[in-house]
Formats: sequence, structure tokens, C-alpha cells
Amino acid sequence: MKTIKILFLTLVLFPMQLLSQALTVSNGIVEVYPDFGSQFLGKRTIAVWLPENYNPRKRYAVLYMHDGQMLFDASTTWNSQEWGVDECITQLYRDGKIQNTIVVGIWNAGKDRHPEYFPQKPFESLSDKAKNLVTESLREAGRTQESFKPYSDTYLKFIVEEVKPFVDKTYATRKEKAYTFIAGSSMGGLISLYALCEYPEIFGGAACLSTHWPGTFAMKENPIPEAFYTYLKNNLPTSNSCKIYFDYGTETLDAVYEPLQQEVDNILKTKGFDENHWITRKFVGADHSENAWKERLHIPFEFLLTK
Repeated sequence: MKTIKILFLTLVLFPMQLLSQALTVSNGIVEVYPDFGSQFLGKRTIAVWLPENYNPRKRYAVLYMHDGQMLFDASTTWNSQEWGVDECITQLYRDGKIQNTIVVGIWNAGKDRHPEYFPQKPFESLSDKAKNLVTESLREAGRTQESFKPYSDTYLKFIVEEVKPFVDKTYATRKEKAYTFIAGSSMGGLISLYALCEYPEIFGGAACLSTHWPGTFAMKENPIPEAFYTYLKNNLPTSNSCKIYFDYGTETLDAVYEPLQQEVDNILKTKGFDENHWITRKFVGADHSENAWKERLHIPFEFLLTK
């Protein structure tokens, strides 16, 4: 039976408002905060998924996920696809493969998703000429109208300084880094890795599916991948302190990722990452879609959340 639960909370500074559409999940319950207040971003929707038989006397690992509106209920998404997060985690737990886990889905910023998820420090390291090339490429792709300026540092502050403290206070969580993870796909893969690098004391692992290493949508004269490589060389956490999962398909947008991912893999090798702390998987025939990520989601979940 499908279970649905919407929690409407009133905060002193940011009163909640009703969602226009509810979320339905197959397993566990989902509590939605449609107007979660932030001094950094304004109001944002977040959803907290609790596993079946959630018990506040127990303690749970927490997985933070981007593009929260795409995680649970295909009937509410723009493309009628979903990640199937509740079904995946429930089955893995029933099979004894992962620990008790809560999932926090954070809605994206719509038209501002790209600057919100784009790693800010690598972009700021570019020359003015390179920044202009990025802006022009994103304009051609219809992703920006003005000069491109990422604000992902602010977005990460929102997660670390506002969302996580709220979740830890409201739910029975394990607050330590070893039980705190972050995940996303495409640009969400980039911001997940960036979060791990910027807050290595907060996150114990990141799952980065179909990571969008180009940053834009053109490869010719694209300065972004090299900026990412340089940033990772200087900012990756130590190899035995975290877990990192990467993957990519071979169709649609994923078709350009393999050589870029291989460069990143080489960086992780030189940093001493081994199979206990890092996985990269290639999925032949897989495209860039929620349906594709849903098919392989159990792999990063088991890797990060293993007992």
C-alpha cells in the first residue's frame, strides 16, 4: 500500500505554506517542508524520507540528495520519471546490506539550478576570458541570460548550516561524518563532490552519478574540466577519510563523459584512493535520465551505506 504523510511546520521566522501537490511513496513515509526558510537562499522545499518502522529511539545515517523533487514520485515530476529512492533503500535494508538511513531531498532552484550546482571555486579560478567563454556557451544552451556567476558556496552553507542542524534536531540521526552522505546526478554529481571537498569534516562520502564534468554543453575550447582537475588535485579529502562513487553511461549526454571521468580517476589514483574508498562504474547503453540512475542506484547506496 502506498503511504503518504505531509508535515506542515511553523517556524518563528519562516511560516510554512501548503504544497500544491503531495508526494506519494511506496515504502516508509515522507515529510515535506514546502517553505523551509533560509537566510542564504530564501525559502526552499525539502522532503525528509523516513524508513518503514522508523523509531525515534534508534539512530539513523542521513543521505542528503539534490534535485529532491525527482526522487520519490514520478507522478509529480516534469518528465514522469523518478529515482525510486524509497524502494531502493527499503530493499537494501531488508536484504541486510545497508544501515538504517534517512534521506533528505532538497528541491533544486529551477532556472537557477545550474549556477547553484556549479562548483564555485573552480569557476572563480578561471581567467576573465575563460569565464566569458563559459557564459557564452551557457547562453547558447539557454541556461543563462546574463553573465554566469555560480553561487554553490552559498547553497552548501544552506545545507550544512541550516538543513543539517534542523534534520539532526528533528529526527533521530547519527550526526557524525561517518554517517552523513551526499548524492546527486549530472550537475548534482558535481555539487556532491564539491560538498565533500569543501566540507570534509561534515560528509563521509559522496555518490556522483553521470557527473557533468564539461560544466557547459560544448567541449570545444572548454576550460572547465581542467579547472575541475586542478581543484581536485588541491582539495580532495585524504583517501582513507571518505568514500566516493562515480559512474557514467554511454548514450545521450553521458556519451561525452568517459575521457573526462578517466582523468578524474587518475587523480584519485595518485591521491591513494583504493577500492574500499572509491568506485567508478561504466554502464554501456545507459542514457542521462532518472530511469537510468534508478536502475543502478543500489550500487552507490550499498557502497556508501554499508553496515
